[in-house]
Amino acid sequence: MPPTLASLVHHSALKLTVRAGEDRLDVPVRWAHVSELADPVPYMEGGELLLITALKLDAEDPEAMRRYVRRLAGAGVVGLGFAIGVNYEETPKALVDAAGEEGLPLLEVPRRTPFLAISKAVSAAIAADQYRAVTAGFAAQRELTRQAHTGGPEGLLSALASQVDGWAALYDASGAVVATAPEWAGRRAARLTGDVERLRERPAPASSVVGGPENEDRVELHTIGTGRRPRAALAVGTAAALGTAERYAVHSAIALLTLTTERSRSLQAAEQRVGAAVLRMLLAGEPDHARTVAGSLYGALLDAPFRMLVAERVPVSASAALTRAEARAGAPAVDRPSAAALAAADTGGDPLAALADVMESAAARAGEAVLVVPEGERLVVLAADRGAAAAACGEYAAALETARAGTREKAPGGEEAELVVGLSAPAGPIAASSAYKQAEQALSVARRRGRVLVEHEQMAAGSVLPLLADDAVRAFADGMLRPLYEHDATGRGDLVASLRAWLSRHGQWDAAAADLGVHRHTLRYRMRRVEEILGRSLDDADARMELWLALKATTTEPAPSAKP
Repeated sequence: MPPTLASLVHHSALKLTVRAGEDRLDVPVRWAHVSELADPVPYMEGGELLLITALKLDAEDPEAMRRYVRRLAGAGVVGLGFAIGVNYEETPKALVDAAGEEGLPLLEVPRRTPFLAISKAVSAAIAADQYRAVTAGFAAQRELTRQAHTGGPEGLLSALASQVDGWAALYDASGAVVATAPEWAGRRAARLTGDVERLRERPAPASSVVGGPENEDRVELHTIGTGRRPRAALAVGTAAALGTAERYAVHSAIALLTLTTERSRSLQAAEQRVGAAVLRMLLAGEPDHARTVAGSLYGALLDAPFRMLVAERVPVSASAALTRAEARAGAPAVDRPSAAALAAADTGGDPLAALADVMESAAARAGEAVLVVPEGERLVVLAADRGAAAAACGEYAAALETARAGTREKAPGGEEAELVVGLSAPAGPIAASSAYKQAEQALSVARRRGRVLVEHEQMAAGSVLPLLADDAVRAFADGMLRPLYEHDATGRGDLVASLRAWLSRHGQWDAAAADLGVHRHTLRYRMRRVEEILGRSLDDADARMELWLALKATTTEPAPSAKP
């Protein structure tokens, strides 16, 4: 511990005598300073033992001494050392009384004790305290390293909590609590999720202090990681501010956790190469070779049903709002996302990297494998069906849907990038190629619909009509039906309505004629005119299908072509 006034009084070589402030001798001394100025306060920082001989002071003037001592105490001076046998043979009563009234410790320094001896004693004690702190810090670092090696992050947190006589907690990239030590600190750590999320918004590395004397503990928060986006966060709770040794322990824990959570670039690149090789073998129909290459890294993922995910960046301007056809077909509603997913839905960064972080963090918490393969502007992921990573992807997509609900229509030419994701049905290694095609099909639908995520099951369970919400399909439909609309515009019949009624009644003349309110012979005549104008036979099933889809894809009558 640092030197105190009490330790100086008990120093046998100094022979100091206490004249006032006996109850405040346990105050730490930051430095011993000599000054004969009538007002040394401007040169004080607080925590000093001021040594004087009263060369320029009237130490026998009670009022002058009250003012002098009051200013010293207000400046944070912790004690006053008065040398006798120089200007005064004994400590003046006015100074003793003033120090007693103010509660400022007053130490009498005998003539045979030079001020330099006191300064050396304080300096030596401070150096010894710093040496003990450094030694304790190195010991703590060794213990933390041993625990990190044998017990992982949980063992490291336990050692850190013991070193600081408090508690510690580790948060992942999404702000969720990963581990705490001791176990009872879990509730306290969970209450700081909001503070951790705010800390992640600041440039890394970042730290903050929450709580304090009025709360149950003082908590320091530190981001973990070397990149722009923190990989994790550390919370350290103590009853008081950290000392030098405790500070060494915290800094050592941050370094070790950074090494634990931040993989080296070479290792990350190697894992990505292995993942890419496994993916290529699966798509090439070589599941046995893929299992061999996957080994223990991804082997567990191939032993159970997985889902294939394909994600890519698209310009905001290319994301369209839900069409009226989707609304009629009942597009699936987006569930309300969790708070953690909302916090992760930061559109300011790389959307593919953010999605990868969310899924990898969820998989790490659940102890499951996830295969992530970046492919330029795309990201391909294999995640366990019904696993934590797949669920995190759904929550993240829901968060993005909610965050962008009011700003989905963007001006053309915007540079902001959005995330679009296609998710396959559950599959195994043998069906990996089919799962990849399903994910790409779902991705294509998501891109056309302006959705963040579309699952392949949604496509199969819903209607085919929303798939017609495409400019190319509408152009084809308009071109096919334009001759009929132009004919109807002359007032010579209602061929479009007649064709729609006839097709909807599956070619039943009487029922379709009743819907139109005309005689069946009139309807037969109109259908012959349709065949003549279009040059298509309504007996052809393909022709009937194409006409029906064209009618469904065309929501408004196209403008008639210009006449020469």
